[in-house]
Amino acid sequence: MATQPVLGPDNEVVGYIQYARSDSHVDATVAKLWLFIVGGILGGTALAVLAGVALARRAMKPIAILTSSAREIAATRDASRKLPQPTAEDEVAELSNTLQDMLSALDASQIEREKAMQKQREFVADASHELRTPLTSILANLELLEAQLGSVNSYGEEQELAASAVRSSQRMSRLVSDLLLLARNDAGQARPKVDLDLAEVALGAAREISPSLDGRTLHTECSLAPVHGNRDELHRLALNLLDNAVRYTPNGAQVSLTTRWEREANAVVLIVSDSGPGIPSELKDHVFERFVRGASSSDTAASDGTGLGLAMVKAIAASHGGTVVTEASQELGGAQLVVSLPARDVRPVDRSGQSDQVGL
Repeated sequence: MATQPVLGPDNEVVGYIQYARSDSHVDATVAKLWLFIVGGILGGTALAVLAGVALARRAMKPIAILTSSAREIAATRDASRKLPQPTAEDEVAELSNTLQDMLSALDASQIEREKAMQKQREFVADASHELRTPLTSILANLELLEAQLGSVNSYGEEQELAASAVRSSQRMSRLVSDLLLLARNDAGQARPKVDLDLAEVALGAAREISPSLDGRTLHTECSLAPVHGNRDELHRLALNLLDNAVRYTPNGAQVSLTTRWEREANAVVLIVSDSGPGIPSELKDHVFERFVRGASSSDTAASDGTGLGLAMVKAIAASHGGTVVTEASQELGGAQLVVSLPARDVRPVDRSGQSDQVGL
């Protein structure tokens, strides 16, 4: 609103003129301006954030790819894989090249280590194989000497020395045989496999161990157990389990040998359990390691052991695609070792009720 005075002839104020105009359009214009300003600020901020995120993603994408590749390499332990190379020559490219050089060095070191270990395994296998012939000859000559000394009723120092030499040669022969089998498995030298019945192999091992029971009772309950494997190795597996049970149980103890075919699981199971003291708690996690011995039931048995029996059982089971675990025997109360092997597909044959009692 504005006021203007009206002057007369003598410049006197004779009146006033007032006029006014509505300013609502000005308020509307100012409100629009504020709306545009606030919208522009918010829109500019949103665009800046989106642009920043896009730039950050573009800048961090090579690092994310490197991180993902590094995680895959760590999961697969394959140092021979190549890392993706960034296109730009920047700090990320330098980091990628450094990591690639490190992986190449690790891969070369791993290859050299594998070659050295392979040569060592082959050497042990070859040496063990070559040692078997002279050891067999030495053992045969010592046994002949012991027999000759015994035939002349000589109970002196000579016969004791001969008997001690025979025992040492027998133990060395077993050790060489054990090392040969383990070295062949470590070197990946698979022996020929055929379709066979693990029950027959286990019963053969039971008959072989029966002269060494020394007052213990061996009960076998073996039903059809079809597998695809090497007969000699599976015989050694069953024999080692039985020998371990006899070695670490007192006279008069009971030993049980069981084989069965678990059709639902498509697996064959061989179980050896005993009524002895069981496996000491401190050895449960180490019984399948090499050169691990527990407290034997006799000093002679302890001195005759090689410490490779259960290690061989684990190696043979693994080479046949199976496993071996230790449990507490529910029936006999002592140790129980369970070997599980893949079963081969055959037509079921009813051999229920088959059992064999072996004992002294």
